[in-house]
Amino acid sequence: MQPSVAILGAGALGEVFAAGLLRAGWPTDALALAVRRDERRDELESRTGVVTVLDAATAMDGKDVLLIAVKPRDVPRLLEQISPVVVPGQVVVSLAAGVPTSLFEQSLGEIPVIRAMPNTPAAIDEGITALCAGRFAEDEAVARARAVLGAVGETIVLDEHLLDAVTAVSGTGPAYIFLLAEALIEAAVREGLPRHAAERLVDQTVRGAGMLLAAQELTPEQLRAQVTSPGGTTAAAMHVLEERGFRAVVEDAVRAAAGRSRELGERAAGEAG
Repeated sequence: MQPSVAILGAGALGEVFAAGLLRAGWPTDALALAVRRDERRDELESRTGVVTVLDAATAMDGKDVLLIAVKPRDVPRLLEQISPVVVPGQVVVSLAAGVPTSLFEQSLGEIPVIRAMPNTPAAIDEGITALCAGRFAEDEAVARARAVLGAVGETIVLDEHLLDAVTAVSGTGPAYIFLLAEALIEAAVREGLPRHAAERLVDQTVRGAGMLLAAQELTPEQLRAQVTSPGGTTAAAMHVLEERGFRAVVEDAVRAAAGRSRELGERAAGEAG
């Protein structure tokens, strides 16, 4: 099933999905993009071959799925534009962090709404998107959303109250990995490795570790134990990380991101009210 899709707010994330849908076999005429600036319209249309317009209502005309890819603060303004022209049968899929389905339902009525949280590996079809169904989203609407979101990676359906935690773990998660990679590269350079070698070693180590984790049935703890010999080099490194509170820092970071997700949703609701 390849539902037609309008991507409303085709910034960086919207373009990722447009490119992913094209790679997955969607024809260009099954897609439409809406942006706010002339230069962005010309750039996207040239790069993707997909009709790109400045008016959201024009982009969504006749489309099965409306993929909302604007920033959370821009959701109320977008809803004002599209609420008069959304028609029964269309499915709204929101990628706006923190914004609850209830906010869309207040403006759109009994239109099926799906809230989703993807992550940046979607750019290479290795993302994972968590999604939840709003009050009026039946199985068919969820299936349409999963078809679109699954074009760039895996999907998982969860209850909406868990989406802020998802945002903090997998939505924000790539940044944690990138920061760790930055730190490892700098540490390697300080230990005398040439930067090009440090970057190659770290990039492949992060890639390989992730693939190993995904491919094995073992838990992260079990995989770590396999490479942590008593009195060895890994044990020495783990001792420092545990002593310096590595786990607590990660937990605090996730908690801060989840809190910020909730704040963004509350702010959008306040502006809509």
